[in-house]
Amino acid sequence: MNIQGLQKLTLLDYPGKVACTVFIGGCNLRCPFCHNAALVTEKQGEPLMSPEELYAFLSKRQGILDGVCITGGEPLLYDDTFELIKKIRALGFAVKLDTNGCYPERLERLINEGLVDYVAMDIKNSPQKYAKTVGRENFDLSSVRKSVELLKNSGIDFEFRTTVVRGFHEVEDFEQIGKWLAGAKKYFLQGFVDSGNTIEKNLNAADRADMEKMLEKARKYLPDAALRGV
Repeated sequence: MNIQGLQKLTLLDYPGKVACTVFIGGCNLRCPFCHNAALVTEKQGEPLMSPEELYAFLSKRQGILDGVCITGGEPLLYDDTFELIKKIRALGFAVKLDTNGCYPERLERLINEGLVDYVAMDIKNSPQKYAKTVGRENFDLSSVRKSVELLKNSGIDFEFRTTVVRGFHEVEDFEQIGKWLAGAKKYFLQGFVDSGNTIEKNLNAADRADMEKMLEKARKYLPDAALRGV
């Protein structure tokens, strides 16, 4: 398991819970605005810690932490993510998974086996602009579409979210995103923050006024949509 980082305490990553965040290296996408570029590219070093070291840390946090966030990169890139999550659950922690939705079969298995409590899935852009936004020419959106429908019908707690970046997202994109995600209870438009570690440099956040217009479009289909981090 390619564990490339551990944030020992977070009050933000897992809604309503005191948690830690485990960062898994590697991703199938190359989103230009990804703020974890070091986890996405092939330039990673050795894993920061072994699964056994993670379990030892968590064993000492029982009764202190409520949950564990599994993020990346893309955690579902690997089959052994299942074993990692099983053991985390066995230690008594709730699990939140961050995913790009490209591996619906693995996501479905986690849901069916009751291994995840909350899923946050990135919706990169409107369907017509997905390939450019994920940095993959001729990207096949079918897997992402399957994951969207899977979550909408899963019965578990989940959210969809879009990181809004000037030059990649326009107001009308959110009309299409809203139609696509209609029926979902939670959808967030997130403000882009330049971490200094993005794949493409010199990117900028959208203006607040533009994000308000984008939100208005999304709310035609997703009444509870909200802005986050702006």
